[in-house]
Amino acid sequence: MFQILKPDMMIDFMRWSKGAFVLSVVVIGAALFSLSTNWLNWGLDFTGGTLIEVGFEQPADLEQIRSSLEAKGFGDATVQNFGSSRDVMVRLRPRDDVQGEVLGNQILDAIKEGTGESVEMRRIEFVGPNVGDELAEAGGMAIIVSLICILLYVSMRFEWRLAAGAVMALAHDIIITIGVFSFLQIEVDLTIIAALLTVVGYSLNDTIVVFDRIRENFRKMRKGEPAEIINGSISQTLSRTLITSATTLFVVIALFTQGGANIHGFATALLLGIIVGTYSSIYVASALALKLGINKEHLMPPQVDKEGAEFDEMP
Repeated sequence: MFQILKPDMMIDFMRWSKGAFVLSVVVIGAALFSLSTNWLNWGLDFTGGTLIEVGFEQPADLEQIRSSLEAKGFGDATVQNFGSSRDVMVRLRPRDDVQGEVLGNQILDAIKEGTGESVEMRRIEFVGPNVGDELAEAGGMAIIVSLICILLYVSMRFEWRLAAGAVMALAHDIIITIGVFSFLQIEVDLTIIAALLTVVGYSLNDTIVVFDRIRENFRKMRKGEPAEIINGSISQTLSRTLITSATTLFVVIALFTQGGANIHGFATALLLGIIVGTYSSIYVASALALKLGINKEHLMPPQVDKEGAEFDEMP
């Protein structure tokens, strides 16, 4: 009899699958609740408007800047530090009657007049509301289409029970990640959409490695319960999973801590996605396939009759 691992080397992951399912349901429920109440803090890429980045010689007083802008009729402006205490980012909703460049000069003059300090214009961006709506729609469709394509690919390569587990794991990762963004009200821009698609690819790669080993062991073992075979397969690939996740996390943590404000959201999404994706490869994708009744017969290659076999059987 073929044995995957010695009993003392095999971890019983499926033993905790029920608890993991409860944890996932609770976290997803919290994420959906946050999305239904707070929604997402859409960035300029999606809402449209004007973004202005200015630099001060001394640490900026944000309250004084807000008061200065409100006195000039810009009470809806969002003012926050950007990278350091001397860098300030101002965001404004679209104004049809004022061009972006003119609006930027008005904001700069209002800040100079209100604070009495020397202020340098660092960057100005303008996005129309129609463009923002199109970008939001395109970003959502990109994620949905990618999940559908993955479902079709895994169904053809493996089996529909494994495909369902893989797609549910990916949806699990995305919902939890954007739920954290909703709860913390982290600004969502195009880089976050790129990070979510990256998380989909990373998590799928890890899941496919586990599924390959599960299929291989189901075909090799003559006996053994499905839970035992899945536990052995995950145990065999565990070192690869942990090493890959750890080395990737080193790079993402460096981006998160040293990359600056421009890619902070991108790094945050990757950091969350890698951690949640590693967990979901074990306790969502594989465990769900087991709940759907995956067994040896589902993964055996189809029997193909040899050409002319019926003639060989004739006397």
